[in-house]
Amino acid sequence: MAPIIYAHRGASKAAPENTMPAFELAAKQGADGIETDVQLTKDQIPVLIHDENVRRTTDGIGFVQDYTYKELQELDAGSWFSSTYSNTTIPTLDQLLAWNKKKKLKLNIELKNGVIDYEHIEKIVCERIQAHKMEKLSVISTFNFKSLKRLQKLNCAIPYSYLTSRRNPDLVQLAKELGVTGLHIRYRLLSKRLVEKAKAEKIYTAVYTVNHPFSIARVLRLGAHGLFTDIPSLAIQIKKKLTNP
Repeated sequence: MAPIIYAHRGASKAAPENTMPAFELAAKQGADGIETDVQLTKDQIPVLIHDENVRRTTDGIGFVQDYTYKELQELDAGSWFSSTYSNTTIPTLDQLLAWNKKKKLKLNIELKNGVIDYEHIEKIVCERIQAHKMEKLSVISTFNFKSLKRLQKLNCAIPYSYLTSRRNPDLVQLAKELGVTGLHIRYRLLSKRLVEKAKAEKIYTAVYTVNHPFSIARVLRLGAHGLFTDIPSLAIQIKKKLTNP
């Protein structure tokens, strides 16, 4: 199976991260999938933004959880990156899912519940994916152990994966205990042994966030199931060279 190239927060080196323009660009560049981050608004709407606080990627201040969806839509989420993207808004998960009905890209939806453990985020995200009939194209990921346990109890029929940057002598065994389908690992954890051991247990590996040509090529050569990159066009180019030397 050819490795999946996920555009990390969209084509985030060329457009403002986690916005529809970044997702559109990633699709145009030929990415296999989109990676994005979900937080919840005050009125429990799942929105796509990496940070708990809006100040880095918008013209606002304060926490996502303290804004209603309507209030959040008044923020400019593009000008910080370039005036070309002024008045770009923070998208909802529903917007991405509706957009993807024609694109049919793989979707990696990361629950940003490590700092703020949003109540019911797992159930809300599962329900939105199911409402758009996007179960087969989606995977949910999180660093949060408690969240993984809640996903396990929900039994929502959407695959979920454990995100980690921590070394562990038996990461594959931990993945089995957590009931996940995949391990999303930081690049420094990548090894041929880990990839092969995971495959033997029918657990896939995906590597984040890989932007250097050498690192991208190494991930692909070691047989990881996928990689996350801010520069999908570069990863696609390298993948083609390795596939058709």
